Amino acid sequence: MSRLPAPYFWDGEHIGCRLPGGRALFTTRRGGVSEPPYDTLNLGLLTDDDPAAVVANRERLAALTGIAAARTLRGLQVHEAHVRRVRELPGADAPLEHADGQATALQDVAALVLTADCLPIALVATEAVAIIHAGWRGLAAGVLAEGVRALRELGAAGAIRAATGPGAGVCCYETGPEVHAAFESYGPQARQGDNADLRYVARRQLEQAGVAEVADVALCTLCAEPGLFFSHRRDGGTTGRQAGVVWRTWPS
Repeated sequence: MSRLPAPYFWDGEHIGCRLPGGRALFTTRRGGVSEPPYDTLNLGLLTDDDPAAVVANRERLAALTGIAAARTLRGLQVHEAHVRRVRELPGADAPLEHADGQATALQDVAALVLTADCLPIALVATEAVAIIHAGWRGLAAGVLAEGVRALRELGAAGAIRAATGPGAGVCCYETGPEVHAAFESYGPQARQGDNADLRYVARRQLEQAGVAEVADVALCTLCAEPGLFFSHRRDGGTTGRQAGVVWRTWPS
């Protein structure tokens, strides 16, 4: 496997990241039980995969993080800017909320988003953590600034650090004029010909929101080896979902 930039490291088949106050894990598509075209660690129940296989894969994810699936926060992602503030663990029968981010100060609770080209971005402070699903619509709507506000509301008084996981890179993310128009204020660095640079936009937004450090694993889901990541674009919309997960470490 290729060497990853600090603070990322290979955690078995997946990508780990340690930041002061928290841990993040960005899964690959390896190590699960799903059959093609969802092979193998598909974590998305809203795909056409066998639900029993997805549940089994989610239990494997719980084993990777050491946090039970029942203590993992999820939402219905709708490419908007709502970040849920979770102050107490919801009941097992609680419906999923529409949210493109999960933030919490709870211990022994993981926050999760699912992706297949959008950027998973972990936000970590010593007092709270959040995970953000950042596609172009969410970035344009301000989901990252909302994630930082969520951590502040949950008690994060000091430095917030960010870690961006695998997602579409400027090498491959060809877009229409509406996307370029949304990020025109970021200047020519936000695009490369017809391709948009969501990673650059995300970094700028995080810095503008006061994030102290921004790390980026710089792996593109579209042009990486196809057996490594799911990609909605590359696979014509029929594919699984990988996860970005973050949780507090104790002691912080």
